[in-house]
Amino acid sequence: MKDDVPPPVQRQVRVALPPARAFELFTRQMGRWWPFRGHSCFDAEACDVLFDGRVGGEVTELARDGRRMTWGVLVEWQPPDGFAMRWHPGLDAAEATLLRVRFTAAADGGTEVAIHHSGWEARGAAAAEKRDQYDQGWPAALAVFAGYAAQADTRAGLQEPLQ
Repeated sequence: MKDDVPPPVQRQVRVALPPARAFELFTRQMGRWWPFRGHSCFDAEACDVLFDGRVGGEVTELARDGRRMTWGVLVEWQPPDGFAMRWHPGLDAAEATLLRVRFTAAADGGTEVAIHHSGWEARGAAAAEKRDQYDQGWPAALAVFAGYAAQADTRAGLQEPLQ
């Protein structure tokens, strides 16, 4: 690795759900837990995130007024183990970084959700600054996800099956 390329952001959180359930909550229900304010293209006007669950499928943010913004394109889709995508929310695809999210079963029946965010050189002169912003942002997003997953775990018997 070249000295001027910022290192990957690596963060993880453990949730008390099996990997398949954690994967579904993270992807199919992202609009229910993602901290849109300050962490999205449409900020407080954002209302959902859609995953076109296939390699080549887009991940898209939706605004309340119907606008859409592409967050990136899936380059791996392996439920319930994880996914990877070229990440460029609101940016040109030429500025895409690589985001990998893995869901690994823990011995206690829970799941470790791990983020590996790399490819900062695509952001050019702003690479180090953007990497540092995500180094602060991913822990916040994962903390919100963990809270949502904990609520889902306590309501497990009341929730409708995921499709």
